[in-house]
Amino acid sequence: MRIIESNNFDDIELPLQLFVSFKKVFVMFEKYANDEYKDHPFHSGAINMVTLFNNHPQLIDGFSDYSILEKNKEEIELLLNPLFPEPLLKNEIKAASVPFSFTSFKFTDRFKNIIDNAGDDFELNVRNFEDDSMYIMACTFILGFVYGYNVDVKRPFYFDIPDKTTGTMKYYRAAFNADFSEVIPTENAPQLTKSDFEELLNNFENIDIWREKFPPNSYIFKGFGLISLFDVTSEEMLSQIKANLLSGGDDLIYKLQNNLRDFYSIKDLKLGFSIFDNVNSKVCENSVKKSNSIILNKNSEIKCNEGYFCDAVMQKVFVDHETFIISDVEQYGLNTNKNPFYQNLYDSGIQSIILIPIVATQNGDLALLEIASQRAYDLNSVTINKLKDIIPVFEAAVKRTSEERQNVLEATIQENYTSIHPAVKWRFYEAAEKFHQESLTSDNAKLDEIVFDEVYPLFGQSDIKGSSDARNTAIKEDLTTQLTLAISVLKDACKTEKLPIYNELMFRVSSYLKDVQEGLNAGDEVSILDFLSREIYPVFEHIKDISKELSQKVKIYMNRLDKELNVVYEKRKEYEESVTLLNDKLARFLDNKQKDVQNMFPHYFERYKTDGVEYNMYIGQSITNSKTFDNLYLYNLRLWQLKVTCEMENLAFYERRNMKNDLRVASLILVHSNPMAIKFRMDEKQFDVDGAYNIRYEIIKKRIDKANIKGTQDRLTVPGKIAIVYSQDKDAVEYSKYISYLQSKNQLGKLEHLELEDLQGVSGLKALRVEVIYQEDFSEKATISFNDLIKEIEA
Repeated sequence: MRIIESNNFDDIELPLQLFVSFKKVFVMFEKYANDEYKDHPFHSGAINMVTLFNNHPQLIDGFSDYSILEKNKEEIELLLNPLFPEPLLKNEIKAASVPFSFTSFKFTDRFKNIIDNAGDDFELNVRNFEDDSMYIMACTFILGFVYGYNVDVKRPFYFDIPDKTTGTMKYYRAAFNADFSEVIPTENAPQLTKSDFEELLNNFENIDIWREKFPPNSYIFKGFGLISLFDVTSEEMLSQIKANLLSGGDDLIYKLQNNLRDFYSIKDLKLGFSIFDNVNSKVCENSVKKSNSIILNKNSEIKCNEGYFCDAVMQKVFVDHETFIISDVEQYGLNTNKNPFYQNLYDSGIQSIILIPIVATQNGDLALLEIASQRAYDLNSVTINKLKDIIPVFEAAVKRTSEERQNVLEATIQENYTSIHPAVKWRFYEAAEKFHQESLTSDNAKLDEIVFDEVYPLFGQSDIKGSSDARNTAIKEDLTTQLTLAISVLKDACKTEKLPIYNELMFRVSSYLKDVQEGLNAGDEVSILDFLSREIYPVFEHIKDISKELSQKVKIYMNRLDKELNVVYEKRKEYEESVTLLNDKLARFLDNKQKDVQNMFPHYFERYKTDGVEYNMYIGQSITNSKTFDNLYLYNLRLWQLKVTCEMENLAFYERRNMKNDLRVASLILVHSNPMAIKFRMDEKQFDVDGAYNIRYEIIKKRIDKANIKGTQDRLTVPGKIAIVYSQDKDAVEYSKYISYLQSKNQLGKLEHLELEDLQGVSGLKALRVEVIYQEDFSEKATISFNDLIKEIEA
């Protein structure tokens, strides 16, 4: 007799003392040994069994020393044979076992084979059963046996048993028959009442109460159980596949691949995933995550209309959206004249493959599930039949993934193309819900106006200084290059063909060149390009046919031109790349900082890229319906704005080393102490200030960066300094405190108090202008967060 003990339960404390006993089997044999059953076919055998029990009384009385199982293995085999009928030994997975220890000692042939295939070091351990769970399970066993209270815990036992033959894992659910068991209370067992039972039902997870009602070793278990296993590998894999698809993660394909290996008992089965782009008729990688596509192998994409697949695959998979099976890749190669798809599978060592198309989007895009094996006929039509329960799970997951991707795209559009900021989105939903409800009962339903009253504005900008001059300089240099190259071509042509027209054209090109070098006026560039296109390029077509040398000269000229714009676009490209780089850096930095400060108090934020970055913020009670506004939040946001402006100055200063044009920014903050209203303009799909009085604020925003210091021609905004514009002295007092704090951190330097020249329609503005001290070790990743800033201030 082979005995399997579960080492995991050797030291587990239980309310039961476990004794193996065959008393109930003895009672059964004793019954049939009586003379009244002398004509029964069991009678003579039962007499022999009773004699056997009488010669081994410990088998009736019970024992806890499991070595007795081995000493009496022949007798135990004999007396348990009626419970293990020979016709079922090869079909049933059954064993005699001691409950709660899972020590097993009599097996059907099928059970033995499963254990043998598991390996010599295998232990029969129940899955996911903690010590406390086992204790409570034993208590519910006692409740049923001793007190008649049946508690359905609905938690079956599962065993994970490896199959060394296939290299995969098999999963089994256990059913336990306790008909040959009895439970006897000891003198230490408290007498349970109905109220005790009800208390236990209300405290199922409280192990202390269970231990109080059922002290350790307070009951005696005598007998044995019959444990039957049922192969639930398919059901378990279906469950695990569902769980993995729900949880997702970067290793999803790897986890699903392991699931399918166990499902099919193919230890080296491969799983891949790809996308069929219906619009462009190509198979490509999943755009979100690496998917280990078998079809693509090392390709980034495959054009389906270029003969890669055979007609059968194209029709069945990409048109009919049906599963396609290749059981023998070599035979497929013979049938298709070894087409590229065969060659790819051959190079990958694939000999059988299943392609499962799943409709992903309404435009006909497909998700392609790829299951493959290195051996022919491992995957076949029977394999496909087993997939019937799995494919709907993948279809649901693909649909969910498609919806999630759509949500991501919509969120991206919302963030980058519309003005509905997350902080105010609740109000739009509120208005939309109201409109929807009213439209159900009325044809005259109207959308509410979205207005936020009593909000405080904050405006800031980091403007690229001298951007117009830098752009004009770049245009001049490119035009100079282009005209100089044109003159060079004409000069060489004149040497070969002494035609007066060449000299006349050179004169006109030189005149344009002189005008450009002296100064570029509006419309000059268009006139020059029109002249070149109309007068010069037809001549170039003639020149390049004169000789190879002149043809090469014309080619050099044409190669310097941008293919789309048809102009020399070198210095301008460097300038625009520098502007784009700086804009993107500043915008991304500001956006990331904004996410941080939104946690302080929700507020509206909008940002624009120009030649630099400018932004609006509005904070007040009406912006949110979840927090109570206090002016303290406004002061915190102003301090944060000044701190971030200082950091953006540093970021722009040190980004110069990555730009081909040396661009500097000039920073400005506009302070406005009076609350105002902002309204969502349906036509423009953006917020704007509401009310005639508040228009003055918008005028100041548009003109302030052009303001001069009073009595001078000097601009207020200059690189290396932050200008803070205000109209009320109390604002200067407030910001002086913030500046003083940042000066103490050696981030800001000398402070100036300035008056500004009157702007058209605006007068009486003043400004603080403070020097930025650039940090030698500045890093945008190491900048201080809003919470850290508040902690520093409080300290």
